[in-house]
Amino acid sequence: MTNYRGAILVPDIRGRDAHGAMSTASKAFYDLARTLITGWTKLFWRMPVVNGDRIPTDGPFIVAPGGHRSNLDTVVLCAVSRRRLRYMGKHSLWEAGAFGAWFLTSLGGFPVNRDAADREALRVCQEVLGRGEPLVVFPEGLRQEGPLIQPLKDGAAFLACRSGAPIVPVGLGGTERAMPRGSKWIRPSRLVMLVGEPIHPPPRGQGERVKRSQIRALTAELHETLQDLFDEAQIRAGV
Repeated sequence: MTNYRGAILVPDIRGRDAHGAMSTASKAFYDLARTLITGWTKLFWRMPVVNGDRIPTDGPFIVAPGGHRSNLDTVVLCAVSRRRLRYMGKHSLWEAGAFGAWFLTSLGGFPVNRDAADREALRVCQEVLGRGEPLVVFPEGLRQEGPLIQPLKDGAAFLACRSGAPIVPVGLGGTERAMPRGSKWIRPSRLVMLVGEPIHPPPRGQGERVKRSQIRALTAELHETLQDLFDEAQIRAGV
């Protein structure tokens, strides 16, 4: 398996696991935060979500953003769906206090330990998908630069093949210009989010192992799709 982030479960402030069902307060907080963020993206960055009707309205799916060029990417992604998206985060962030842990979990985050084994991260992500929740996986890994989609990690393809959940590719245009690497300030430039057709993994029989060839083929298809989406999103954003 290509290098991926490790993960470890930690309890939240109510004793459940860190990505259990949302409480009423958490849901209300998430809905409010999403409303404010999406409103800001429309007013400040004039960001449309093109082909947003391609996002599944129920069941698990994997959001795979292409063109991860800015810290803004994680923030603006919530505009792609009204459902709470789940994100991996450094487990140390959940150690800042009870309110901090509740805040991050309410926004969709769950802790991962980067020092743990890759299979632990994948196991936790499979649990998220197994509960029917949407999961965000950045296939390029860390933030990159430039117009080319970098070689992808296999995590998104592996999870899709293992769980049967479709991958929804998303091209992000203009985020690097709005907040480039190393910048502490955001700029009022146009952003575009372009949603591609869901990519469905090959069917898998009961108890059948996921084949490495299937993972590689799905990763290659995702890479080509993300490059096309990223190119078009950049053009629509005027980059």
